[in-house]
Amino acid sequence: MTQDEKYMQRCLELAENALGKTYPNPVVGSVVVYNNHIIGEGYHLHSGQPHAEVMAINSVRNKELLHKSTLYVNLEPCSHYGKTPPCADLIVSKQIPRVVVGTVDTSSKVSGRGIARMRSAGVDVTVGVLEGKARWINRRFFTFHEKKRPYIILKWAQTADGYIDIKREVQKRQPTPVTSQVAHTLVHRWRSEEQTILVGTNTVLKDNPRLNVRYWHGKSPLRVCIDIKNRIPKDSNIFDDSTQTICLRDSKFYNTEIIAQKLYEMNVQSVIVEGGTKLISSFITSDLWDESRIFIANLLFLEGLEAPKISGSLLSSQYLSNERLYIFTHEKNSGLIHN
Repeated sequence: MTQDEKYMQRCLELAENALGKTYPNPVVGSVVVYNNHIIGEGYHLHSGQPHAEVMAINSVRNKELLHKSTLYVNLEPCSHYGKTPPCADLIVSKQIPRVVVGTVDTSSKVSGRGIARMRSAGVDVTVGVLEGKARWINRRFFTFHEKKRPYIILKWAQTADGYIDIKREVQKRQPTPVTSQVAHTLVHRWRSEEQTILVGTNTVLKDNPRLNVRYWHGKSPLRVCIDIKNRIPKDSNIFDDSTQTICLRDSKFYNTEIIAQKLYEMNVQSVIVEGGTKLISSFITSDLWDESRIFIANLLFLEGLEAPKISGSLLSSQYLSNERLYIFTHEKNSGLIHN
């Protein structure tokens, strides 16, 4: 690993601390290095608060060292006025001679302008260090701006013989345990990292889920349910006051592309689909997904509701308590796959 890669890796570690907290902004970490030592670092905490570069520069005790230092940041510094001033202008004003950038910000408001602004002022700018990792950590942000839709994660748990549920009445409203508490906690952490959680009518009728964050710290996602026939009772748990819920009731929302378009219009950058086989399979059939997270538990149902079928590029697998977790990415999204 080169020196530039070492410090860029630190930027990514810092950025990861803010997963799920910065929407609609990306997650960004930054470090300031002088004489091969980190003298300042920081990350963007929330939208409207100082960006990572500002946090890193402000943390440097001896500001006289800035004009001899290198600033590292995993995403191109902004060049426009939003809720905060442009970071590219701050870097220039502090006379930082060298900046190392993980990847270009491809959103329309930046798109290379921050790099151009710094270079025009004489800053030595290096771009593309750990670029694959830099794009991966902000895959939700890039998908939203480049594909004009949210990053779509499909999640389900199934038995070793391929079922996600036993045979039962729709109105039973009690979930059938498949995975362990360890897996449940992990799912709640995932929920805290995404903007939205999506389910269909039958999931709500059968399980009466809350779809919020209870076993982890962090903000609960916006709950969205497909309820075209208006069958979900008003006293269902998804209508509690723990977080906002939106029901999509127009028949056009049978179409997953229209669902994705609606979420994009709502400025949703990411959605985790926790519905049943019917809803998840509709996204698979439409070829409209980016990542799938599948728990396979060490138990048998012998019969019941079959789990969705999917293929993709295996990203990782690991054993938990009573199950193995497989994470796949869509084969056509190789440009966003972690390396």
